[in-house]
Amino acid sequence: MNILVTGANGFLGKSIFEEYSSESFVCTLARSSGDYRICLENDTPVFDHKFDLVVHAAGKAHSVPKSESQKKEFYDINVTGTQNLLTGIERVGLPKEFVFISSVAVYGKSKGVNIDEKTVLNAKDAYGLSKIEAEVLVLDWCQKNNVVGTILRLPLLIGENPPGNLGAMIRAINKGYYFDIAGGKAKKSMVLISDVSKFIKTAASMGGIFNLTDGYHPSFKEISHTLANNHNKRMPFNMPYSIAKVLGLLGDILGDRFPVNSDKISKITSDLTFDDSKARKEVGWDPQPILAFVKNKKI
Repeated sequence: MNILVTGANGFLGKSIFEEYSSESFVCTLARSSGDYRICLENDTPVFDHKFDLVVHAAGKAHSVPKSESQKKEFYDINVTGTQNLLTGIERVGLPKEFVFISSVAVYGKSKGVNIDEKTVLNAKDAYGLSKIEAEVLVLDWCQKNNVVGTILRLPLLIGENPPGNLGAMIRAINKGYYFDIAGGKAKKSMVLISDVSKFIKTAASMGGIFNLTDGYHPSFKEISHTLANNHNKRMPFNMPYSIAKVLGLLGDILGDRFPVNSDKISKITSDLTFDDSKARKEVGWDPQPILAFVKNKKI
């Protein structure tokens, strides 16, 4: 197979490339490295040949925008960038399969249990809205061109040297200032990047929209205590909810100068899990539990 992986120098993109590179001809597209070096939000790529499979993992990752220009970046990169990619692909020849890496942020939920793919997409933030619009672009394009389309809605990604919130948690534990809040009981969905990469091999030829999780949904306490043990650090202290709530209110007043606010405290102390039974039934999804991965001191 001839395969194109966009965002190939990213956390997930690297894993996807490694999964396929030993048995297929894989081209990569990224901003500053790879076979095609391009900013998709600015330009339409010119490819040398057609591909059998395209895995679109490039995009602006979830963050809280601090200005209108930062909000616009989500649209430019995740929507306009996707449209430019599809246009470039059309010019060189249609693939058989297209996989788009989306996010559970499309549901617009800050709390909930076993949210499945039938849930209404109700995102209100710039990131979630951009992913919804990109999903629609991809699905319409695939249907119009008779391409098998697959959408993967992913939660927090886990792997070696993780970025984002998990990376920040590890740094805080190592420096001794991480706290579990309200007992760290809140459960969150997570998934291993290596399992996602393997899943694409099977799902790409079938098509569909899938949530992917490890199926267990570990709590903050389970993750933080396992990480502390792995790094030979003290177990994190617990901050009572009453204190955390006061800090959240203080953050509401001080704004960006303070690390937390009431909304962030609410998210940290609420369960947010997603149902992956569709992937299990239709594609045989059988992921590794996150805690087993962490206990093996992989991160």
